[in-house]
Amino acid sequence: MTGRILAVDTTSENGSIALWEGGRLREEHAIHAPGGFGHILLSEIAALLKRHALWLPHIDCWAIAAGPGSFTGIRVGIAAVKGFAEAASRPVVPVSNLQAIAYFGEGDLRASLFDARRGEIYCGWYDANLRPVRPEGVMTVEAWRAMLPAGAVVVTPSPELASGLPRVMQSPLSLAGAVAAIAWPRFLAGETLHPALIDANYVRKSDAELHWRE
Repeated sequence: MTGRILAVDTTSENGSIALWEGGRLREEHAIHAPGGFGHILLSEIAALLKRHALWLPHIDCWAIAAGPGSFTGIRVGIAAVKGFAEAASRPVVPVSNLQAIAYFGEGDLRASLFDARRGEIYCGWYDANLRPVRPEGVMTVEAWRAMLPAGAVVVTPSPELASGLPRVMQSPLSLAGAVAAIAWPRFLAGETLHPALIDANYVRKSDAELHWRE
């Protein structure tokens, strides 16, 4: 088995896809899609496969950035990966965007975050092996700062959110390569899911759900 993983991230307008093969990143392709991914994602994946002379059956596992992030973007990415994986009878590894951001940090405790809008941020806390040390959440920046442990390295694509803190590292906007790297050991260990079992990691409810409850 070659260990080919195709990773997809459509959770923000700065999405990406990546090909991982034999324990290393072969290609990561950024996709800026402020108008959404529904009309371009399939063709982008097809083009990546063509560049490497691959077909769907050549992919051993799919990895998906399952959120949090754009509700519509998450649904588009998950639907595409489910369809491709189901068609080729391949497993899927879902990966949190917050964990993928923490991948670009260093130290024993990494606090990852990014803008959740509505005056809030998505946040997560991971150890050096990217294992979560507390549940991911959504909160105001002020609340997050108040609970940030001393010595934590902050990792974020938007360092202005952590201005004034002593240890801040900026992560790239393209996360598909990190998603693939995180999925790789899980794939080797058999920690994969059937495509039908993949679900979104929204962290908070959508505006539509909130308005419906009101």
